[in-house]
Amino acid sequence: MTATTANMPAPNTVRPLQYLPVALFGSAMGLTGLSVAWRLAHARFGLPEAVSQLIAAAAVAAFVALLAAYGVKTAFAPDAVRAEFRHGVGGQMFGLLVANLLLLPIVLAPLSLGLARGLWGLGAVLLAGFLGLMADRSLAALRQARDAATPALVVPAVGLLDLPLAAPALQLPAPLHDALVAAWAVGLALSVPLLAAVLWRLLRGAPLPAPMLPTLLILVGPAAVGASGHAVLSGGHADGLSISLFAAALVLLAVLAARMRGALGLPFKTIWWATSFPLAATAIASLQVAAAVRSPFTDVLAAALLAVATVVIAVLAFLTLRGVVQGRFKEII
Repeated sequence: MTATTANMPAPNTVRPLQYLPVALFGSAMGLTGLSVAWRLAHARFGLPEAVSQLIAAAAVAAFVALLAAYGVKTAFAPDAVRAEFRHGVGGQMFGLLVANLLLLPIVLAPLSLGLARGLWGLGAVLLAGFLGLMADRSLAALRQARDAATPALVVPAVGLLDLPLAAPALQLPAPLHDALVAAWAVGLALSVPLLAAVLWRLLRGAPLPAPMLPTLLILVGPAAVGASGHAVLSGGHADGLSISLFAAALVLLAVLAARMRGALGLPFKTIWWATSFPLAATAIASLQVAAAVRSPFTDVLAAALLAVATVVIAVLAFLTLRGVVQGRFKEII
């Protein structure tokens, strides 16, 4: 056996990774969002800060592990990666990988400001290229068939809304503020017609397959992340627009959660991680609103949303790890 051969992953190790979906990067996003939510809960309610730090460590570990695993998939199963990128839903989900580069700096900045800024800058550049690539593809797909509208269409727009979130932690220069405001506004504007297209399909078009119903919560993302982004751009305080966007997120969450009943009782699939970041983002927005309004109602609402996001993400993590340990990875994707 040569040295080169000895260093190559064994076929039995590589084979399961060819099924690794890029959508699983949503797990690191959900954990990062939950970490930020618990940090805000520490400031608002005095909850243990260690919980936020532990979740942040899990988010970083999940991202690094997924990046390494997907790197192996890219090296040894490039055809599978190309097929996923060309897929109508899978291609949009590559935006989750890019979004992690914009969100992880929030939890990495206290450890290494330089690393956090570097990741954020790389994410911003990749997002620009990804948006340009996906814009033509999405428009072409919608022109050909209205039933091509899926919640994944909204992912690139949410990426733009993610851009301002790490700004306070990164201590970005003031001249970038106007650019971040523009990115936030464009992201919110783009999300409106995309959201309308998906809602039209839900009302008049072909129904989503039952296993994909949890992806409906992606549609909560623009309003929830938009609320948080505007609060950040407004100096860290939720104002009238932030509260209005948060209210819209609550309405969408209630309506779309009701439509997810069809997925209850189905075998677990990793695509259900799509629920994690929208729930965490809604919890973040609720805590920002609670800090601004300071009423018992908003405090109870924020605590409830934080609890829901925490429980859902904990269950998703348990089911994923159990499937991996039991060797059922191909079955749960």
